[in-house]
Amino acid sequence: SDAPIRVCHSPLVSNLLPLSFRSSSQLSGSHGPGFAKLNRREGAGGWSPLSSDRYQWLEVDLGGRTQITAVSTQGRYGSSDWLTAYLLMFSDTGHNWKQHRQEDSIGAFPGNSNADSVVQHKLQHPVITRYVRLIPLDWNPNGRIGLRLETYGCPYNSDVVSLDGQSSLLYRLSPRPKQMTKESISLIFKTLKNSGTLLHAEGQSAHSLTLEFIVRHHHLFLLCRSSSPDSHHLVSLGSLLDDQHWHHVAVEHHSTHLNLTVDKSTLWMSVGAEQGLGSRRSIGPNRNFHGCLENLVYNGVNLVDLAKQKDQRGNVTFSCAEPVFVAMTFTGPQSFLWLPGVTELSSTATSVGLQFRTWNKAGLLLTFNLPKQGAVVWLYLSRARLHLQILKSGSALNDGQWHSVELISRQGHLTVSVDEGEGATAHASPPFLVTTGSQLFFGGCPAEGSSQDCMNPFKAFQGCMRLLTVDNQPVDLIMVQQRLMGNYSNLQIDMCGIIDRCSPSHCEHGGSCSQSWSTFHCNCSSTGYSGATCHSSIFEQSCEAYKHKGNMSGYYYIDVDGSGHIRPQLIYCDMTEDKTWMVIQHNNTDLTTVRPSPGKNQHMAHFEYTAEEKQLAAVIGQSEHCEQELTYHCRKSRLLNTPDGPLPSWWVGGPGAGQVQTYWGGAPPGSQQCSCGLQENCVDPKHYCNCDADRTEWANDSGLLTHKETLPVRSLVLGDVQRPGSESAYRVGPLRCHGDENVWNAAFFDKETSYLHFPTFHGELSADISFLFKTTSSSGIFLENLGIKDFIRIELSSSTEVLFSFDVGNGPLEVRVKAGSPLNDNRWHRIRAERNVKEASLRLDELPTATQEAPADGHIHLQLNSQLFIGGTASRQKGFRGCIRSLQLNGVTLDLEERAKITPGVQAGCPGHCSSYGSLCQNQGRCVERPNSFSCDCGPSAYTGAFCEREVSASFKSGTAVSYTIKEPVSNELNRSSSSSALPSSISSDMTLRAENVSLSFRTSQSPALLLYVGSYHREYLALLLNKHGEHLDPLTFVWFKVFTYLEIIIFFQIDKNNKEDFNLTSDVEFNAIRSLVLGRLDPELSQLASLGFTGCLSAVLFNSISPLKAALLHPVPSPVIVTGPLVQSICGSNSANPYAAETTHHLSVGRGQPLVNAIRSDSALIGGVIAVVIFVTVSALAIMARVLYRRKGTCQSQEVKTVKPEDSPELAFSSQTSSQNGPSENQKEYFI
Repeated sequence: SDAPIRVCHSPLVSNLLPLSFRSSSQLSGSHGPGFAKLNRREGAGGWSPLSSDRYQWLEVDLGGRTQITAVSTQGRYGSSDWLTAYLLMFSDTGHNWKQHRQEDSIGAFPGNSNADSVVQHKLQHPVITRYVRLIPLDWNPNGRIGLRLETYGCPYNSDVVSLDGQSSLLYRLSPRPKQMTKESISLIFKTLKNSGTLLHAEGQSAHSLTLEFIVRHHHLFLLCRSSSPDSHHLVSLGSLLDDQHWHHVAVEHHSTHLNLTVDKSTLWMSVGAEQGLGSRRSIGPNRNFHGCLENLVYNGVNLVDLAKQKDQRGNVTFSCAEPVFVAMTFTGPQSFLWLPGVTELSSTATSVGLQFRTWNKAGLLLTFNLPKQGAVVWLYLSRARLHLQILKSGSALNDGQWHSVELISRQGHLTVSVDEGEGATAHASPPFLVTTGSQLFFGGCPAEGSSQDCMNPFKAFQGCMRLLTVDNQPVDLIMVQQRLMGNYSNLQIDMCGIIDRCSPSHCEHGGSCSQSWSTFHCNCSSTGYSGATCHSSIFEQSCEAYKHKGNMSGYYYIDVDGSGHIRPQLIYCDMTEDKTWMVIQHNNTDLTTVRPSPGKNQHMAHFEYTAEEKQLAAVIGQSEHCEQELTYHCRKSRLLNTPDGPLPSWWVGGPGAGQVQTYWGGAPPGSQQCSCGLQENCVDPKHYCNCDADRTEWANDSGLLTHKETLPVRSLVLGDVQRPGSESAYRVGPLRCHGDENVWNAAFFDKETSYLHFPTFHGELSADISFLFKTTSSSGIFLENLGIKDFIRIELSSSTEVLFSFDVGNGPLEVRVKAGSPLNDNRWHRIRAERNVKEASLRLDELPTATQEAPADGHIHLQLNSQLFIGGTASRQKGFRGCIRSLQLNGVTLDLEERAKITPGVQAGCPGHCSSYGSLCQNQGRCVERPNSFSCDCGPSAYTGAFCEREVSASFKSGTAVSYTIKEPVSNELNRSSSSSALPSSISSDMTLRAENVSLSFRTSQSPALLLYVGSYHREYLALLLNKHGEHLDPLTFVWFKVFTYLEIIIFFQIDKNNKEDFNLTSDVEFNAIRSLVLGRLDPELSQLASLGFTGCLSAVLFNSISPLKAALLHPVPSPVIVTGPLVQSICGSNSANPYAAETTHHLSVGRGQPLVNAIRSDSALIGGVIAVVIFVTVSALAIMARVLYRRKGTCQSQEVKTVKPEDSPELAFSSQTSSQNGPSENQKEYFI
């Protein structure tokens, strides 16, 4: 709490004796460390070392463990000597120093700017220590290191016990009182081994919990067991707990859960209710915890203090005795340690030993020369395994734990032993004599240009080493530190500065964390998220967003809150209509018959949805409209009203557990009515529901529930189901929602001085920002939020560049993306920016993402305090002119429209979407603007669907005919643009055609067959025929009988994807006054072709702008279409055809106006209006009438399709995403004429 920190602020250094001060060196007797007291002027006015470099230090012994809350520094009095930056180290023993870090990563403290002013730093968290060491990092460049200091805090009292691995403490305590809502255990420990059981606690009753704290592999494991066999939990928390520093552990046991805290990390774990811990006892000597415990407290009782009078087992001392291990830290690529080798070597045995710990998979541990062999020995890590020249040993040695290595040469055999033989042992072959020569290099080599003979072809070692031995003699690293032996560079001696960058993990959404010495990496595979910290979702937030990327109906992963905590869910998106529906199923969407149950007066049904609860609430909340069908079929089964009074039936709906609802589909909440009661058309006017009439005939009440506050339906209770003769059935449909209020939420900024403001953006460790913009301006600020020093900003810096900049205390960082074309083209462009502790990234549209890495050990918290400005800045400078849409910060959409309605200079909404999304309308569909969103008008095409992507197809029987009647001609002068405005564009017509374009798809097993017939009032006609297969006959024939009024007509055929074939018909008479277009069987009066007819599938039929199938199936009234015989709308078209059908779909396209390639002149006997009759029997007749075209494709593109027997899946359709641009399947060939 803050209270102890405020009162714990007494000066600690000013009254100490000179013997309490030590330093690495001193410039003179008057510059000694004892003069380094704040505001004192004795001696030379402070401490200065002999040389000013980063290997100097000043140390203060506070005389006992003390709580420190602040540190102050000052330069040397009356001089030019002061520090500008320094490190703080703490220790209980004067060895094994621990660096203090603010914000968990910032190591350096800013110092002074002159010799006299005092700079004080309050520590974020109090530190308990006896020794304080200050290491200068930088100093006045015009002076040298000079320092006076003071630390502030108060005495620290504690009860400590030391356990040597053979001793233990035992407690038997009374159970907690019933009125206690929680119980707790807390302790502070320091372990000298990397494994051992810290505490074992178990209750007396059969239903109590058993807790076991185990330190293993520098983590703390909590094993929780209860009487239930499946309620065992094992969780891990904390890291680097074997560093010989104190670590805090606390457990709070509430009725249903445990809170486990290790240092700064907390874990919540669910356990059974009504389970107490009862009594406590530590484990016996067989578990071997070796270390010290401090302030072991259970429910406020200090158990260490009790232990001084209670039971003890083995050698228990009430102080912390610990051995001294002097470690050293290799901080970077320039780090090395050079030691002189043993000069007088025994010919029988030589050895070098050490312990190391690291996160890196690679690095040099040791190298030395073999002068007699003219060789070099390298002992190094590669891929987390130990290598000695050609030797490999050990595995996973980059786990952050201490590993011992010993290199031994004995009787000519070279042996490497890892972890005292437990890891692995390897022998060199063939044997040879090893002498180490005069120098050993650990960790790396000196910089190039030094006189020492050292070469390192491997990576330098980054990590810690300790317990170095040469010929079984320990190396005194303190002598090395004092430059009395060997040499070193970039080493931190008497400390291990290893940091666990994965504890706590910055990887979000379940991403797994791995690390090296200087950074960490998140594996985001299988999480559904991406980025350096698995922060940003790879999925869209709604079906609407998927649709406007050009997707078709199907199942998609929806992440409703983007980078928020709700997981992605697989949801069906129905994009067949103009509206885009999200469809969430539950466990029973079928019509269900109610079967009476003996002894029960009611029938109850519960509905479990495929989406999680949080996702359901988010989907309903962000949708414009939601609905759910509710249907009840009844016979003598009343629904909402009975003569007896109480409601026999009800349903439960709404968020969470839901609330009881007493209305039915189609009626308003609380009305106790059905839709017929609202419309006043119930079968019995006395009742408000059809079923409440209680008749013996079947009736039903059905309708849509559309009030989002009462959705989804969670359960249904039907009460009138047990009377004799009662029969009923019900259906609760899936939850369907449309209209993503986030996607189209937009604002238009019409002045550079206009802006919207929102509350401060909180994205301390992770921030993602996404939005769309369109503009005609070349620059402007989209978004800005300021702090005292920190800021975050996204701006259009030029017409082709977007800039993302921020500062978290390490100086401004900028990420830029440059576009290949201007961005001020008044089209929508998407920006996605993310900043986390590891990197910053910026993506524009679909261009490659630009990234900038953050400093490895810099500030990480983005601290903002001003309002968030959108479309401008607080200074009203460089504002943005244009539209911003769908602005989301950390997955939360800002409601720009609501704020714009009350802000001058900003308009809600932003029209003009077709310039960006018009290309989504396929097959000549026309983009139509809407206030929010757009739609595709498929009128002038033979297609339908949200993007005009779906062919209009129909199945024809032998007697089916579709006749499209053209209006009576008013004048022969009508031209191509003349069409009836009273009719939809799909059924408009041209009376006089100067260019005919015919396209259709067909599938049939019939031949010969008539595909299409166009006749005129002058008894001219155009026919498209499928010929009968014969030895000399090609199966596809185009026949044109008419009189032309001008000299040359050029016609082209294209079959499937073959080359176009062109030919020429010359005539001098127009094809005038078209009367009708017929598909299927003809009237015998029209033509002698009438006997052919057509059986099969016709699809996407288009004659110029006329789509007869669309007029017949989708616009039946009013329509100039007459349908004879059975005509069934089908999915037999090429876009969604069954790949296992016996027939093959062919695309045919016929047009005029292409350059002449092959010319065939019609027979002169045709001129003058002679009507010929075509009989498809002889080749000569075909030669007179037309050119025959047919060419099979040699190869077909194929799609991967699961092997399904045709009889198993007769209606199996293509994937919803297959479009007409895709290649056909193996079984399907597409032809164009």
